Amino acid sequence: MTAPTFTRVPLMPLDDALAALLAQATPLAATELLSTFEADGRVLAEDITSALHVPPHDNSSMDGYAVRSADIAQSGTVLRVTQRIPAGQFGQPLAAGEAARIFTGAAVPAGADAVVMQEDTVALEPESAGDVPRVQINTVPAPGLWVRYAGEDVTQGSVVLRQGQRLGPASLGLAASLGLAQLRVAARPRVALFSTGDELVMPGDVAPQDMPPGTIYNSNRYFLRALLQRLGCEVSDLGIVPDQRATTIAALKTAADHHDLILTSGGVSVGEEDHIKPAVQHLGRLDLWQIGMKPGKPFAHGWVQRDGGAGVDAGSGCHFIGLPGNPVSSFVTFLLLVRPFLLQLQGAQQLGVTPLALPAHFTLARGDKRREFLRARRNAQGGLELYPNQSAGVLTSAVWSDGLIDNPPGGSIAHGQIVSFLPFSELLA
Repeated sequence: MTAPTFTRVPLMPLDDALAALLAQATPLAATELLSTFEADGRVLAEDITSALHVPPHDNSSMDGYAVRSADIAQSGTVLRVTQRIPAGQFGQPLAAGEAARIFTGAAVPAGADAVVMQEDTVALEPESAGDVPRVQINTVPAPGLWVRYAGEDVTQGSVVLRQGQRLGPASLGLAASLGLAQLRVAARPRVALFSTGDELVMPGDVAPQDMPPGTIYNSNRYFLRALLQRLGCEVSDLGIVPDQRATTIAALKTAADHHDLILTSGGVSVGEEDHIKPAVQHLGRLDLWQIGMKPGKPFAHGWVQRDGGAGVDAGSGCHFIGLPGNPVSSFVTFLLLVRPFLLQLQGAQQLGVTPLALPAHFTLARGDKRREFLRARRNAQGGLELYPNQSAGVLTSAVWSDGLIDNPPGGSIAHGQIVSFLPFSELLA
């Protein structure tokens, strides 16, 4: 009997794979009106135009005295204090020779063009009962000193937040400063998550000492669910699907009618016990890619035809993405491929992260033939240290590190060489 022959499929460059994947990611049409309190991490579905100036009027940025700078030619000038203006109140116009006691955030009165902070003043005792209080100004203020001008932050009619912007704490505060209690955002992508593999068991189901031979705990399910939730997805965790074709087909059909994406880990290679590929092909279409990246390489994208349940159109397709089973491979391919895919589904404009240029404080004599993403972290000297075990199964490398070094195929790294570093602080945001 002649042994079967296998044709080696050329590896697809990572950038090409990402471009092909994003070409399939048409932004979802649905939006929702959401409380500004609840919009952190969501993608804005429309431009926000300011209906007012921020701040709405000239105001003081210090506790002190509002003055006319022309009245103060030299340090030691004494002015009459004719009014007191707390925040939330408007004072009277300021006449020559007068000062107004003012507090941070209070409107600067007409006629005043500067604020002298109280540390540069001395409040003088009245010379007799009923006298107007006086203050000694111990500096020569320039016009505009400690004054925040109307519209200095935002001008009325300007676009301050753009459609496709991913909202964060600062942008939520800015929206609130415009009086917006609600924001229109892209709807959450609905993602069905399940794992495949008879070797998988769930933490809590079996104690470590009782683990059957050949089994492992399902770690991928935990970090994938967390990653999806961080990206604003509505996650349906369908658990572990047994390595059976009929069961796999049934799980895919059920998930397709209710979700925008089905995400799996494991079962996307070509082994006899890998049932994802034939199941998806049976229900729709599947492209199985061999990507020139490490960790990673096996990656699948396709779609599963819907039957028309849950308000979806019959015959339309639900996206399918299959990740490799090794934990670090699954983790890294999610960050580099699935993350931008999900952001584009939400209409986000910023899909990638900006790499940092940092020195390597290690030596790598010979890089892998694939584009390699090395787990590393910054040290106290501002350089990068390399985790000693870069295996795709060593999840401790992702915990220990704080980012990925993007090393080109075959690239060696000398000590002190500047390398491209993708920080987890952005990839995991």
